[in-house]
Amino acid sequence: MKSEDIPFVGGPLDGRSLPVLVTATGNPPKVYKVPVPDAGGGPDTVLVYVREPVPDGKAVRLVQKWRYAFVPDGKVRRSVRWPWSKKPGA
Repeated sequence: MKSEDIPFVGGPLDGRSLPVLVTATGNPPKVYKVPVPDAGGGPDTVLVYVREPVPDGKAVRLVQKWRYAFVPDGKVRRSVRWPWSKKPGA
């Protein structure tokens, strides 16, 4: 399996780069969940990070660099948005 060092932005992993397994297309997963065990023996806390492109200032180009951004509430919107669908809240 191939892996890449991906930087993390925000949350407890801010500023770190961790090796993440990439898919057959060479992209890391869209959502990366990190389970953190509780020191008191309670339920684990799950940190959720979402993949986003690294801004580099070029308008038109294929994304080749990714980073993970922290989602504080842990909720990831996972729905298909078709161009002809109604906008959320409309």
